[in-house]
Amino acid sequence: MVQALSHHPHIKFAELDTIHELSVLPNDPNSYNSSTNTWPAWHLPKMEAPAAWDQFLNAGQGIGQGVTIAVLDTGCDGNHPDLGPKLIPGWNSASGNNDTSPVHGHGTQTAGVVGAASNNGIGVASIAWDSPIMPIRVTNDTSGSASTSAIASGITWAADHGARVASISYQLLNGSTLNTAAQYMRNQGGLVLVAAGNSGVDEGYNDNPYVISVAATDSGDNRTSWSNYGKYIDVAAPGTGIMTTIWGGGYGGVSGTSFSCPAAAAVVGLMMSANPGLTVDAVEGLLEGSAVDLGAPGWDIYYGHGRVNANGAVQMAMDGSSGGGGDTQNPTVSITSPSNNSTVIGLVNVNVSASDNIGVTKVVLFAGNIKVGEDSVEPYQFTWDSTQMADGSVALIAYAYDAANNEGSSGSHSVLVDNMPDNPGPTDTIPPTVTFGDNLAGTTVSGTVQIAVNATDNQEILLISLFIDEQLVSSTNTSPLTYNWNTRKVSAGAHLLTAVANDTAGNHAEAMATVTVGSGGSSGNGKGRTK
Repeated sequence: MVQALSHHPHIKFAELDTIHELSVLPNDPNSYNSSTNTWPAWHLPKMEAPAAWDQFLNAGQGIGQGVTIAVLDTGCDGNHPDLGPKLIPGWNSASGNNDTSPVHGHGTQTAGVVGAASNNGIGVASIAWDSPIMPIRVTNDTSGSASTSAIASGITWAADHGARVASISYQLLNGSTLNTAAQYMRNQGGLVLVAAGNSGVDEGYNDNPYVISVAATDSGDNRTSWSNYGKYIDVAAPGTGIMTTIWGGGYGGVSGTSFSCPAAAAVVGLMMSANPGLTVDAVEGLLEGSAVDLGAPGWDIYYGHGRVNANGAVQMAMDGSSGGGGDTQNPTVSITSPSNNSTVIGLVNVNVSASDNIGVTKVVLFAGNIKVGEDSVEPYQFTWDSTQMADGSVALIAYAYDAANNEGSSGSHSVLVDNMPDNPGPTDTIPPTVTFGDNLAGTTVSGTVQIAVNATDNQEILLISLFIDEQLVSSTNTSPLTYNWNTRKVSAGAHLLTAVANDTAGNHAEAMATVTVGSGGSSGNGKGRTK
C-alpha cells in the first residue's frame, strides 16, 4: 500500500504511521523495573525526566553533557560503583585541600540524585546522566554541620573551576558572605540552588535573588509536612523516598529538601546542556515558567512557581536562545496597592502583580523619575519612602521584564503624598524629644529584637522614623514606634540605630544607639544544617 501511494501523482510522499514508545527506560534496577514496568524511583517519571532524556537522545546529545554540577556537602564516596565514574577533582573548602572523601553519608546521597552513573545495569538512575559531578566538601564535622564561610568558599572555588551549577543541601539564610559568593557564581555563568529546610514552618525570610530555594513535594504533588515555606521559596521538587546512592556502595530511599535541591539542580544542568547560550537569568526564568503550578494559582509560599518539570524545562531551553528565544510578547503588570488616587504618608507598601507567557525575570518600580527598587520573585513588593518627595501628586510606574528582555508597563498610577498638615498652627521652634526604650545602647543582641522608639512634642508629632545603618526600616505618626528586628538577616558586629522625630512645625530631633549583633551563621548559630 505504501509503495503504491508513493507513486500516486497527487501524493508527495507516503510512509507508515508508526507508534513511538518512549525510547529511554533506564536499566538501573533500583530506578525502573522492566519486568513490572514500575518505577521505584518515582520522582523520575513525576518530573518527566524520561521524556527530557529522550529529547537529548533524539538530538544525538549526551544527557547533561558539558555541564559540571558541583555538590557542596559532606564529601562523596569515590569508591561507589555508581559515583566513581562520574566524579571529577573537587575541593575541601573546610580544610583548604583536595580531600573530598565523606565524613557523613549525606553528600553521597545528594550526589546520586544529581548524577549517578545511569543505564549501566546496576543501582539507580540519576537525572543528569552525563553531567560530571564536582564534589566540594564543606565540613570536617561528622555531624555534617558546615559554616557559612566554608560554603561560600566552596561556591567560589566551584565557579572558578568550571562548575555551572552548585547544589547545596543546607538551609542558607541571606547574608553578605553567601550572597557575594552566589552573585560571583552568577557572574561566571552559574546558578546556586539551596534546600528550603525541614522544620515545616515559615521562618519569615525574604527572597534571596542570588539563589534558587527548593521546597519538597511528595508523590501526590503535595507539599511535605516538614518542608519549610515562605517568601523565599522559588520552586519545589520531589523530596520523599528518593532512591539514591548510599555511602559504602549501597542504595536506599531518603527524604528531605536536601534531595529536592539536587533534583532541581540536575534539571538546571540539563537546561544549560540543552542550550549553552542561555543566560542564567533566562535559565532561572524558564525553570520557573515550565514548572507545574501547584497550590494557589501562580507563585505561592508553599510551592514557589511550582514543581519542577524536567521535560518542559528542557523543551523551553532547546526552543530558546541566549536571550530567551523568539519570544516577543511583553509581560503584563499592574500596581495593586495603594489604590489609584489614594492619599499616602511615610513608608508606603507598594504591591505589584506581573505575569508573562514564559516567565517574569524582574519588576522595577519608579516614583516619578526616582527608582524605588526592583524585585525578581513574586509577590512583587516594595517599600517606598514618600517623605523623600514633595507633597502633591506622584506617579508610580512599574515595569516588568522577561528572559527575552521584553518590557511591560503598568502605566501611570497616581497617589497623593500628604506628609505635611494642612494647618500647621502658630510658629513652634521647640523640637520633639525622642528616645529608645529598654536601654538598647551598648547591648549585645541576637535573634528577633523588638525596638521601641518613644517621642513627645509640645504640639504634635508628625512622623517617627527608625533607621538601621542609615537605612529606613519603619515609620509611624504615633508613639511609640515598635519594630521587630530579625538580627539573623544582618552581619555580626556593631550596628547603628537612629531614631528621628519630626513635629508639625518642621522641627526634628534624633537619638542614636549602637548595638552589637552576636556572631551567627546560616542556621542562626554560626553553622548551616544539613537538610
